[in-house]
Amino acid sequence: QVQLVESGGGLVQAGDSLRLSCAASGRPFNKNAVGWFRQAPGKERDFVATVSWSGDSTIYADSVKGRFTISWDIAKKTVHLQMNRLKPEDTAVYYCAAAYGRWSTNTNDYEDWGRGTQVTVSS
Repeated sequence: QVQLVESGGGLVQAGDSLRLSCAASGRPFNKNAVGWFRQAPGKERDFVATVSWSGDSTIYADSVKGRFTISWDIAKKTVHLQMNRLKPEDTAVYYCAAAYGRWSTNTNDYEDWGRGTQVTVSS
């Protein structure tokens, strides 16, 4: 099992940037795909971005494409989510998660989850 801890959330204004980090500990991390998901109040948890274990491939939700960038720092066992040009609709709790088998955008394929970090974007 991998323990994941998110950090970097906060309160910002529309148009600002934030960088979220997901630090891993526990079992070897370099064979896992990692994804970021978010959940707004009263809504389901939605896919945001994911990076393959090799770091060569990424997938983004259409709503964040061109604004968010996911990246690996394998040596530090950390995955980052750089979020630029933030919008009020990006407000949510952001979670990182690790997948060990099938690489996908489906929450059901991710086995280990962090506790989340709150991102609030004011208009």
